[in-house]
Amino acid sequence: MTADSVQSLIDQLHEEAALDLPDAETPEVGIVMGSDSDLPTMAGGKGKRPGAHAALVEELGFAEQTDYRDPPEARFTFETFVVSAHRTPELMTAYAETAEARGLDVLIAGAGGKSADLPNMTASIAYPLPVIGVPVQEKSVDSVIGMPQGAPITAVDAGKSFNAALTAAQILAREHGQLRERLVAYHQDLQEDVGEVSRDLHELGTPGFKAAYWDSET
Repeated sequence: MTADSVQSLIDQLHEEAALDLPDAETPEVGIVMGSDSDLPTMAGGKGKRPGAHAALVEELGFAEQTDYRDPPEARFTFETFVVSAHRTPELMTAYAETAEARGLDVLIAGAGGKSADLPNMTASIAYPLPVIGVPVQEKSVDSVIGMPQGAPITAVDAGKSFNAALTAAQILAREHGQLRERLVAYHQDLQEDVGEVSRDLHELGTPGFKAAYWDSET
C-alpha cells in the first residue's frame, strides 16, 4: 500500500508529464537522491565540498525550479526530489518513467550505503535518458557503477556531485551554445587561478608563498 504523500507525488508527476509544456519552461536537469541525509553531498554545505547545486547555480547560472507550472526566469533550470529505491520504489519508478515526458534532458542520481541502487534503477527505467550516478560514500561506488553490459550509466567518484552537474551541463551544451560558453568561461577561470598561483609561488618562493597564502588562512 502506497502512503498518501507518496501517491500524491506520483500523481503529480504523471499529471505534469501529460501537460507537454515547451522545453524552455521545463527543467533540463533532474536531481534525485535516496534520502535527505544525502543532501549535504548532493547540494554542498555542512562542511562538505561544493555540490551539484553550487555548480549549477553559482557557476553556470541555473535556477532551481520548484513549481513545474511556474518556471523561473532563468533559461536553464533543475529540480530536486528525494526518491528512495528501497522505501518508495513506486515513486522512483514514476519519476524515471515520466522524466523525459516532463521535459528533462539528463538526470543526476545520488545514493549512499552498500546498496546504492537508486542511480542504477533510475538509469534502467529512464533509458535512453542519460543518468549520472553519484556514490554518496566510498562504499557506494561499486553498487553505483556495477551495471551490466547494455545497461549504461555515467558515474563520478564518491561525493563529487559537483562534477556530476558539470557533466550534465556538458551534455546539454551540445545543443545550447549559451551553456557551452558558460562552461568554457568556468574552465578558463580555473586555468587563470592555476596560472596566478604558479606565478606567485615562483616569484615569492616557497616561504613567501606560504606566508602569503597559508598563514593568512589560519
